[in-house]
Amino acid sequence: MNSQSRFQKKYITQINKAIDYIQNNIDGELTLKAIAQSSRFSQYHFHRIFSAITGETLAAFIKRIRLEKSVTWLCYYPEKSITEIAFACGFSSSQVFARMFKEKFHKTPSKYRQDFFENNENSKNRNIIRKQWQEPKFTINYTSTQGRPNLIYKSIDMEVEVKTLPDMPVAYIRHIGAYQGNTELFGKLFDKISKWAGSHGLLNENTKMYSIYYDNPDVTDDTKLRVDICVSVPEGTKTDGEISSQTLKGGKYAIATFKIKDPAEYQEVWNKVYQEWIPDSGYVPDDKPCFEMYDSDCKEKEGEYTHIVKICIPVRAE
Repeated sequence: MNSQSRFQKKYITQINKAIDYIQNNIDGELTLKAIAQSSRFSQYHFHRIFSAITGETLAAFIKRIRLEKSVTWLCYYPEKSITEIAFACGFSSSQVFARMFKEKFHKTPSKYRQDFFENNENSKNRNIIRKQWQEPKFTINYTSTQGRPNLIYKSIDMEVEVKTLPDMPVAYIRHIGAYQGNTELFGKLFDKISKWAGSHGLLNENTKMYSIYYDNPDVTDDTKLRVDICVSVPEGTKTDGEISSQTLKGGKYAIATFKIKDPAEYQEVWNKVYQEWIPDSGYVPDDKPCFEMYDSDCKEKEGEYTHIVKICIPVRAE
């Protein structure tokens, strides 16, 4: 490994710390000094380093994250006014928020919220009609044709429970960019974090792996999507190189356990939770990242299923 790649990895790690700081303090005043300090860069050079690593200016990144976060608040916090949401997402006023929101999404926050609720109500009505005439079993399966999944018939079983999880310290490697359906990318990231954990004596029968998703693919451009591939570690574990550490926040989560064969089915099982379970659950998604959780042994002994995954969605009472 040459010195240039070592420095590059160090810079990525430090910028990831700045991104974590922004994510965790998005509702407050994000000063250049505080953000730069979180990454241990000089504030005089931070702008250029941040842009070089992320491909966005600091101001553009903060604005985008705030606007995309506001979508969650508009859709799942109906009791909150537009002004309350503006302040919760770090905007200086509802007027500034409304102007920036319309520039990005081409409709006002109120209109966006109205459209979401109307579409959601229509979806609930369709679910009621469907359940009156069909068995409520989920029956989406796949075969592959030229790398594309096609609909056939078999069942994907799902078990859902709502549990309160503790805070979970993890080591992670971050990917920024398109990832949906890219099993090769996920394989490389999991291989990299596993080799790091193994070399530090951190893999055992209690180890858990996680994929943390920060952005809504329906809102965020593919090139800016963020995912962290994580391994559970003891609190206070020191990290190095491309690997950073953070605490995955605990709280109330809907945990949906699936057993599937084809990685192409991952998007469908996510859709199943949001389309089938959440509308009738009495819960709505809470304002924290979703994640997938995997036990250290993710294959059943008999080989019937090759992937056992737990989708964890932060929830609160509706």
